[in-house]
Order: sequence, then structure tokens, then C-alpha cells
Amino acid sequence: MIKAIFLILFLAGTMALTSEEKALAAQTVDYQAKDYSRLLGMPGFSDSLLKMHFQLYQGYVKNTNLLLTQLNEMSLNGKTSSYEWGALKRRLGWEFDGMRLHELYFDNLGESGALDKTSPLYARILKDFGSFERWKKDFIATGAIRGIGWAVLYLDPVSGRLINTWINEHDLGHLAGGIPLLVMDVFEHAYITQWGLDRAKYIDAFFENIRWSEVERRWAEAQKKKTS
Repeated sequence: MIKAIFLILFLAGTMALTSEEKALAAQTVDYQAKDYSRLLGMPGFSDSLLKMHFQLYQGYVKNTNLLLTQLNEMSLNGKTSSYEWGALKRRLGWEFDGMRLHELYFDNLGESGALDKTSPLYARILKDFGSFERWKKDFIATGAIRGIGWAVLYLDPVSGRLINTWINEHDLGHLAGGIPLLVMDVFEHAYITQWGLDRAKYIDAFFENIRWSEVERRWAEAQKKKTS
């Protein structure tokens, strides 16, 4: 029903547009939800929890596409000064960041093992935190902050410094220009159906399944951008 209403509004709005504007308005937003079924069977995580989390992530992808389509259509119809356009514009950051943060989160899960102690990333952790254990303790403490949010290991590409950061909601607290290397979801939906309110057990399970190869890949990509 909701889709039908949006389609009617979209078609009605495009009637007043030029042919070029109609073509632009008809463009589809092609964000596609990624398949993370490879994570099913991950040690410590129940499949039911993961499947629920995948479904929630898919909702962010769907809503991001919907908002971008609506905003494009309203802009072409000269409605950028309307309350509705402003409200949707504000909402976009929530939905888009919810989509992207979940992708970063799922992508950095699914392996066991430790970060290579001979890697440049490990060396940088030692430089900024003194030891890997001190970094880990700081990251865990960040993820244990009371409330819902995200714990993110950010690289500041200007200084090269690593910073453990608390993200409140999806769209609040990001470091401008920062590059996320390791992302941990600490919204209650990430753990409550399996561990109840025991977030510490969830964080332990998260650390047992970090895909350090992906974290190192992000680090390496960031270094390439600095030298390009």
C-alpha cells in the first residue's frame, strides 16, 4: 500500500517535468543488499540472531533507496524549501549510515585468529596505544559505553593516528574524514536475543571472530590513498 502511494505521488509529480527531468527522475537507485550468509554457523553467534540482523540491515538498504528516489523527485519539482523535503534529507543520513555501518560490520567478521604482529597496522597500534592489549581494552571499554551505538577504530588520514570512537546512533559522532577500520555494532539488536543484557559476552564473541584480513585490507587501501 505504501509503495503504491509513493508511486502515485511520483507519477503525478513527473507530469510537470521536462522530458530530460523525467528521465533523471526515473533513474533507479541501485544500492543492493549484500549476501552475508557466509557468516551463518559463525562460532559463538546463533544463526537466528544473524538472520534477524541481516533482515534489519536489508531494511536500511531499502529505505536508503526509497529516500534517495523521493528526494530526487521532490528536488526536480522545486520542493526543496518544504518541510517534508527537509525532514527526508535529515533522515537520509540515518538510513545510509545504518546501511554502510552494517556492511562494514559484517565484512569485518567471519574469521578466527589474531592480527599479524609483523603487519604495519599492528605497528601503528603499538605506536598509538603502547600495546595491542591496551588498544583492545580501550576498544572494549568504548563498546561498553552505556547506550546504543557503535564502536569504531578510525584512522585519521591526516595524522595517521588510530582512534577508538563511540558513534551515538548511526549518524552522530563520526570523525570528519576518518576511515573506519574495525566496526562493532553495539545496538541491542546485535546481541540481546542471544545474550540478553550481557553485552560483555557479545563483545568477547565479536573478538573471537574478527576478520583481521579485512581490517588490514582497509588499512592498506587508506595508505594507498595517502600516497596517490
